Amino acid sequence: MQISLAKTLAASLLLLLLQFNPSLCKRERRNCNMVRPYAVKWQKKDKKRKLEETFASCSAHEREEEEEEEEQNHVEEEQAEREEEEIPGLPVVAKPIDGSKKKKGVIFVLEKACLEVGKVGKNFQILNSDDHSNYLRKQNRNPADYRPDIIHQALLAIFDSPLTKAGRLQAVYVRTEKGVLFEIKPYVRMPRTFKRFCGLMSQLLQKLSITAVGKREKLLNVIKNPVTRYLPIDSRKIGLSYSSEKSVSLVDYVSNASDDTTLVFVVGAMAHGVIDKENMDDFISICNYPLSAACCLNRICSALEHKWNIR
Repeated sequence: MQISLAKTLAASLLLLLLQFNPSLCKRERRNCNMVRPYAVKWQKKDKKRKLEETFASCSAHEREEEEEEEEQNHVEEEQAEREEEEIPGLPVVAKPIDGSKKKKGVIFVLEKACLEVGKVGKNFQILNSDDHSNYLRKQNRNPADYRPDIIHQALLAIFDSPLTKAGRLQAVYVRTEKGVLFEIKPYVRMPRTFKRFCGLMSQLLQKLSITAVGKREKLLNVIKNPVTRYLPIDSRKIGLSYSSEKSVSLVDYVSNASDDTTLVFVVGAMAHGVIDKENMDDFISICNYPLSAACCLNRICSALEHKWNIR
């Protein structure tokens, strides 16, 4: 009984205090409003946890992509090192013994070849659209412009022809898009595979020359511009382009050429564009359709073989 009377008295006193002091009531209401329900706190914690999980998954995915790129770069570096180790020199094709040195030959000039060296990882490599597309896009370059396979196919078309095997090829000059000019001797055996060719070109552009196997003779050598200083005095420079207004039959054109002049054919070795017409004695078109550099060179070699009875 005494406890219940004490409780009732305390409750009545609280009511009186609230009536005479309304500021206490306002404070109690504020405290009640400031207290958050447990469910709201849990929902916010749950959202925060989900956000953290999504950020963690995204970062893990990015880490995986970076690891894959690093592994790919590591594999490319190892391949480049192997290629450099495997190219101590170039083999030489046996020179023909038929007195063909006294006869007139042909010179080829391949313009605007896409041979650019870039540092990929720890090694320097010839950039191409297949293996270095991500590297080129990061540097705001168009991968479609990097086509060293065009010059590789063009050189194979020249050096595999019966014209070259008969000893009628005098020299081959290649000028890159960056303006680097180098000479290739006519008795070089070009690499058959594209990877080995890229390793050879990378070595040439860095060391400026490549010698024969077991010899000191320079088979590929970087030389000074312009190319006209290395051409014979009696040479006739002929540029080939699909855009030329002068369309000719190549077999008739070559057969009508004088035997006392050295024919110099200038062909573009790029994916798109036109060679310069300056310092050309003639500028012709040999087909109604655009041709690749390798196809164009095959036609030139076939026409010259027909002229000189090479079978």
